[in-house]
Amino acid sequence: MIAARHPSSLDAAISWIVDSAACLAAETESLRSACHRILAREIRAVHPIPMTDRAALDGFAVAASATVGASSYNPLSLALRAISAGEPVPSGTDAVIPLNLGQTQSPTVVECVETVAPGENVEMRGSVAAGGALLASAGTELSPTHVGMLIGAGINKVKVVRRPRVRIVLASERSAIDSNGPMCRALAQRDGSVVADAIAVTRSRAELQNALAVDEADLFLVIGGTGPGSDDHAAAVLAEASELAIHGIALRPGETSGLGRIRGTVPVILLPGSPAACLFGYEMLAGPVVRRMGGRNPALPYRSRAVRIGRKIVSAIGMTEICPVRCPVPDIVEPLPAFGEIGLMAVIAADGFVIVPEASEGYAPGAAVTVYLYEESRIGS
Repeated sequence: MIAARHPSSLDAAISWIVDSAACLAAETESLRSACHRILAREIRAVHPIPMTDRAALDGFAVAASATVGASSYNPLSLALRAISAGEPVPSGTDAVIPLNLGQTQSPTVVECVETVAPGENVEMRGSVAAGGALLASAGTELSPTHVGMLIGAGINKVKVVRRPRVRIVLASERSAIDSNGPMCRALAQRDGSVVADAIAVTRSRAELQNALAVDEADLFLVIGGTGPGSDDHAAAVLAEASELAIHGIALRPGETSGLGRIRGTVPVILLPGSPAACLFGYEMLAGPVVRRMGGRNPALPYRSRAVRIGRKIVSAIGMTEICPVRCPVPDIVEPLPAFGEIGLMAVIAADGFVIVPEASEGYAPGAAVTVYLYEESRIGS
């Protein structure tokens, strides 16, 4: 245990995160296994896409000029040139008749019943991208659509940001049920990390010191043992091991969270053992570190919306407070019982949350606020 100190502002904690959590180095990954990874380098087309005019659907390749006047009353017989979607258009043709508009008359003749225009049902050379065009910017999260497009452009390997390796250390009594570890594992994986391991230790100094001595991790999450109790040693162990930058943050829930480093550059986030405080300590402090290290946007990973308060929200000056809310109708939110009263049930029952800044006493009915939404589809249900 270390001596109590005046809590730091959330802004001060975020400034420390910005200064201390750097994006990790790039690594080469097969494009086929890189979905949802973050690009470390921009990708440009090495040649026009497609490289040649190609059929957009299955049908018959024709010269558009040869179909002029064709109709069901005046079918025209043309040379049969069957073509499949994606195949280059043969020389001397510039359009594709869909299968339902042509009828094969012999192995060499197709009967056309509708006029087509030049370029109809044809993907023209360079229509997707010109040579040298930007296909994906650095910092882009590769979606399944990106993967398909880039493979179609002939790209098989990409440079992506290495995923941060997180070590979770749970400091608690051996008999305690661990709900925080699995919760933080899921959150860290959501944010793009690889959870190297998650271990449970007693609150003894020796076990905490040993847990922090592992050097394979890019980030440590230490859960529990962060408060003012006689057996709360997490902050003291971190201070002795290397650096305790901040301990005690004006954040509710999450007051006993802390920030520091070991071995000079490896961030350590101290999270309270209370489940609600652990959750929002992670969301407001650890999550931004994980996302920054993995090349992602460090902002909260929830949709936000400008809404109005339906019932008064009360908060204490000097604390940034997370207020769970329900949205009984779109664009109106109402506060739920606080986390201190019902714990994680406040999250489960909520549609989202409002962040009340430390300089505010809360919000009067009708005030405009920003709500962070868990699931957009639940609004007004």
